[in-house]
Amino acid sequence: ETPHRLRDLTVAVALEGDFTAAHTDGDNANVVATDTMKNTVYALAAEHLTGSIEAYAAVVARHFLAESQVDRAIVNVREHAWHPIDVAGAPAPDAFVRSGEGTRVATVAAARNEVTVEAGVEDLVVMKTTRSAFAGFPRDRFTTLAETDDRLMATKLTAIWRYGPADLDFDATYADVRRTLLERFADHDSPSVQTSIWIMGQAILERHEEVDEVRMVLPNLHHWTVDLSAFGIANDKLVYVATTEPHGLIEATVRRSPG
Repeated sequence: ETPHRLRDLTVAVALEGDFTAAHTDGDNANVVATDTMKNTVYALAAEHLTGSIEAYAAVVARHFLAESQVDRAIVNVREHAWHPIDVAGAPAPDAFVRSGEGTRVATVAAARNEVTVEAGVEDLVVMKTTRSAFAGFPRDRFTTLAETDDRLMATKLTAIWRYGPADLDFDATYADVRRTLLERFADHDSPSVQTSIWIMGQAILERHEEVDEVRMVLPNLHHWTVDLSAFGIANDKLVYVATTEPHGLIEATVRRSPG
């Protein structure tokens, strides 16, 4: 049947509970074999992977809570996006290209009386070619970085947000929060990466009441202007060299005030 739909997931399952005897006494009576966990993920995908990855993760987590020794099940799902290849202006029914616009992530942690749902995106590569600065930082004899009021800022962003309610249209909500994240990244003047995290996190909490907390990690993907003076060539923000190491890793959490 065409057009086909392609889902590409990486799933991790962790179980917490009464497993002490396996460690101290060599008694495996309460151990859920990783083979069982693997096959459960496959079987439940065949039956239940029809909607959001959050809903699928919740089904897997609740399945393992049926075992009396399991107190908590944590299921993490990463969805790697594929899109139909465009052929003469129309999507191919059975051929796909892997997207590079980050990886969607969801984690469901389920206990018998509580379910926590987190969602987000990993490895979302974004860049501001202006309206980014970094100045006013302390200097000592080991500081070589020049201050700047106009730099190129690039990062491979990870943003994970925690939902308050667990009953949502997860696909639509993910798309909306991701849109807010990108729009706010694009439309603000950034005095630092630290401030950018605050601005983006604050916007998500203001626009999306279903989100209680946002954690963001922004590694600096440095782009330095190349010194071409030895060749008699002026380089006024025209040619850059990208470096991956060493780099700064800026991380922060923005959450709602209690009450």
